Amino acid sequence: MSIKVNESVVGKRSWYHAASLLWIFLIGMQWISFTQESWYTETTSLVLWTIAAVSILEVILPFKMIYRTLVKAGVIGYILHKTLIDYSVYIPYGTLTERAEQFILHMTPYIWFSLCAWVMLEAALRLVTTTRRILVFLGINIISMGILDSFTQIPLWIEIAWVMFAGMGWLVCQHFRNYQLQYPQGWKRIIRYPYKILANIAIIFSLIIVASVNMPEIPPTLTDPYTAWRNYTGTSTTQAGNGNLDIPAATESGYSREDNQLGGGFNFDYTPVMSVTTNERSYWRGETRAEYTGTGWDDRGRGATENVEAGQSLENDESGNVNTKQVTQNVTMLNDNVYPILFGAYSISEVSTINGEASTERMLWNAEQAELHVVTDRQQPQYPKTYTIVSEAPVIVEDELRTKSFEDLYNSNPADDMYLQLPSRFPDRVTDLAAEITASANTPYEKVALLQNYLQTNFEYTNNPDLSRKASSDFVEGFLFDVMEGYCDYFSTALVMMARSEGIPARWVKGYAPGQMSLNSDMQAPRQPGAEIETTYTVTNADAHSWAEVYFGEYGWIPVEATPGFDMPLLTEQPDVQPVDQPEDQPEEEPVQEEEQTPSPEQTSSVIPTFVIWAAGAIIVLWIAYMFWRNRFSLRFFLLRLRTGGPLTPEQKVVAETERWIRYVKRKGLTRSGDETLRESVTRWSQVNPSAEGTLHELLTKFEQTRYSPASVTADDWKGVYQTALKLRKELKAERA
Repeated sequence: MSIKVNESVVGKRSWYHAASLLWIFLIGMQWISFTQESWYTETTSLVLWTIAAVSILEVILPFKMIYRTLVKAGVIGYILHKTLIDYSVYIPYGTLTERAEQFILHMTPYIWFSLCAWVMLEAALRLVTTTRRILVFLGINIISMGILDSFTQIPLWIEIAWVMFAGMGWLVCQHFRNYQLQYPQGWKRIIRYPYKILANIAIIFSLIIVASVNMPEIPPTLTDPYTAWRNYTGTSTTQAGNGNLDIPAATESGYSREDNQLGGGFNFDYTPVMSVTTNERSYWRGETRAEYTGTGWDDRGRGATENVEAGQSLENDESGNVNTKQVTQNVTMLNDNVYPILFGAYSISEVSTINGEASTERMLWNAEQAELHVVTDRQQPQYPKTYTIVSEAPVIVEDELRTKSFEDLYNSNPADDMYLQLPSRFPDRVTDLAAEITASANTPYEKVALLQNYLQTNFEYTNNPDLSRKASSDFVEGFLFDVMEGYCDYFSTALVMMARSEGIPARWVKGYAPGQMSLNSDMQAPRQPGAEIETTYTVTNADAHSWAEVYFGEYGWIPVEATPGFDMPLLTEQPDVQPVDQPEDQPEEEPVQEEEQTPSPEQTSSVIPTFVIWAAGAIIVLWIAYMFWRNRFSLRFFLLRLRTGGPLTPEQKVVAETERWIRYVKRKGLTRSGDETLRESVTRWSQVNPSAEGTLHELLTKFEQTRYSPASVTADDWKGVYQTALKLRKELKAERA
């Protein structure tokens, strides 16, 4: 009995149920694409996995709704727990009870995002069940995205296109579902040949895609209400390169946690962040990023962390084997913001005190990326007001490093592959440009120096770049070939990716520039002879900065500044023995700069991927060929009609088909003499080909009935001649073989 109940439950959740889930999931993905710029990465990942898991479980679980709901709740809880751990929202430790308490404390607000996504998916699946409701649902989504596209700096045309695609698919499924319910017998006959349904759907979609791609660009005849109002009131509107209203957002400079969508502009904010008293001017390093997505940086796949305490020596996996100088920093925070890490010069080697005490809260050290994370309470987050850290600044022998080849640097000290990562569709123009710039260089150091010089001398710094010139969807390609101006994020990302394209490991780093030196700091005298002078720097949000770090094997990670107007403090020294052949790089850079001055033409990026357009074109070509083959009789008779000057009667069609099979057997050696009747010819042919005797006489009978019988000839008669002629061909081929 229970089996029958389960079968009935599954029957209710038919193929249309699964298809609706697919289309709703695609529409939900477009909203996730929009919100990922404002959400934390862990929130985006959590919501994505939630709707994917709910959709799959809804299809595969053969239970009643109440049992499915319980299973979904358990799976969502597991996804939430794993996501919080993967993104270091909390690190589980202690007994099982303690871990459960930690998990419950850190669930908020992430659990609400997950539950809301679940509820909205279930509501759409169960409420949007008719054609009218589907149209209303699609209209709400498209209008909402259109408004957001106009009133924000986020382009949403691709997302709108996907919503329309999902909507068409949903309406097609709804049409077939209604047909199935109203005409069950007809539906049973249709599903015997499902490829015909799929072929017709593919053809319709392909026609729409090809037509949309080849549609001429015509300026709108009507003005939208918002633009009309702006023009009426005299407020200017500017069109961005992607067709969206470029309404500047109130973005201020500062340390950002989200790097997956770089670009745009900002206004300088001079609010103080911290003061740093140190014996060496430096950049105050924050976090690093390794995976480039095409629009920014993703922090997934980060290295493992370990618990550390104040006074503990911090090991750096790739610090290099060069001499270092110890740099002490006394940091005092000047605001109440909570940052994920402690800022420090180069690679932190020790945390001396936190808030003036040696005993501290828990900290996590990422040795692979040299980051010191602060573990705070999510309910009442608190960031240290003061801390003292010690860093090891590498002392680089620049002339020695310049001569080191790829084999010298990376054979015995290879870097992780993630620091050579390039997206699968990384633009060839960027790779070709990097190869052209570095063509005269032989060593990694020389190549990086040429890339650095090229960026600093050929592009302008501005905090509000003109994004209306951007045509490429790739952030680096758009900067190098379209916008050609920007701020630190543009320059540092371009340097990292061009270095990677040349096989040089590099990563992206964000933090703060040194800041402003206090007026009386440089006047302070050393307390003892030979002691170093300590200087205090005041760092503001306007000093937020990003730069590149390049891996040079045994020399470790070396910071490289690509942004014009910024100076990276590096400690260098001369080698004991000067190299015999001093490289002369500078004169060789100028020709490269001159070659690149030719601007590249802007390319309008299509909303529809190229492979989809080609596939749609191929489907249409195959469809046209099939239609020609299917209507070959009509085409042949149409040509005969042109010759005769009128439509063909069924008798004429039978005669035409008879003449056609006679021509065929003639090509096979069965000829007729001039005074021989068709009956005499068939009798002679039957003697030569006895296996085809029955078919030949059948064709003869059909011809004679048409010519000499008073009975009327129908369309079925000439079709019968065609079918019998096909049988004759097979018999002649078999006998010949």
